[in-house]
Amino acid sequence: MIIIFASAIGRFPIGGNAWSDLQYLLGLRALGHDIFYLEECGSMSWVYNWETEQITTELDYPTNYIKNCLEPLGFKNKWIYRTDEHSVGMEIDEFKDICSQADLMIVRGSPLSVWRDEYGWPQRHIYIDADPGFTQINIASGNSELVQTIERCDRLFTIGQRIDVEDCLIPTNGRHWLKTLPPVALPYWPVIEDNDTIGFSSIMQWHSYREVVSEGITYGNKDKEFLKFIDIPQLTKQQFRIALSGGFPDELLQYGWEVIPGWLASFTPESYQKFVQASRAEFGVAKQGYVATKGGWFSDRSVCYLASGRPILVQDTGLSDWLPIGEGLLIFQDLCEAMNGVHTINSNYEKHRHAARKIAEDYFDSHKVLSSLLEAAMN
Repeated sequence: MIIIFASAIGRFPIGGNAWSDLQYLLGLRALGHDIFYLEECGSMSWVYNWETEQITTELDYPTNYIKNCLEPLGFKNKWIYRTDEHSVGMEIDEFKDICSQADLMIVRGSPLSVWRDEYGWPQRHIYIDADPGFTQINIASGNSELVQTIERCDRLFTIGQRIDVEDCLIPTNGRHWLKTLPPVALPYWPVIEDNDTIGFSSIMQWHSYREVVSEGITYGNKDKEFLKFIDIPQLTKQQFRIALSGGFPDELLQYGWEVIPGWLASFTPESYQKFVQASRAEFGVAKQGYVATKGGWFSDRSVCYLASGRPILVQDTGLSDWLPIGEGLLIFQDLCEAMNGVHTINSNYEKHRHAARKIAEDYFDSHKVLSSLLEAAMN
């Protein structure tokens, strides 16, 4: 099939975000499909330049980032970055020709700012929700770009695995959400045999975006959860390393955290992968909204740790319903459980390393995840 995949690599130019899309691009191509990448900005491109710490409306910064991410992996002449007046990458007419032949358009996460005529030409359209709870509440609140996008899609998918469970607080808005998982392209994330790693690590933004409100309840970001666990380096004597964007790095240093700038560790796909694979395990605090809604959200970052043979210790968002808990993957709801998780991983590290990779292979292998996604999309 010819597949157009639309997302936001250039508008959110950090390595972790790039990898979340690369897993799809690489995985779909490995299934034998012809893949093209689209980034639609609408009237103007607005991108935060991490190096200058300023907003840029020039196209050079985001498009160079996309080029450096995609072309070394074989996607030369397979991408386009568009505004109303300008485009970089493929020629417009060439891309329109692809649209006329395409079997499927996939929109992941970021909605299309403008729905141009040619975006309606592919035979099928699907939307993949990467922020369960936040997405559905924004739809209910009338977010115009999001509503415009999903109303043009034939199928809606979410990585929230508990969206239809009774105690899940995510509103469905009368829409049917099919479940999918964050994939990992296993050949590009091999097991790293390095027993000298000592630090549990995190990569996080203190405050990603605006809080949302549903039925009088406010759902927020990681800043509302992280402080519950700020003492863990002192209480466990385990080294903890965090790549942090925003927040209060100096305060974390006082509690024993090793802190580095988030964008520096995750600036490119290569630096992001190096940071993950140089870790002993992941320590993951979730957004308060994910925890409170009990939607079964699971991080595309965590699948990278698992694939690399790195155990993960993550805050519970409703994971025990559908994932094996206890070896390779441990969850916590409070500080005591988090401390116990550190001890459990360290007490038999080799067992947890092997279990981590097996979970990645059994649940998140892009071949399995994307084959199921395409079957549901084209049915």
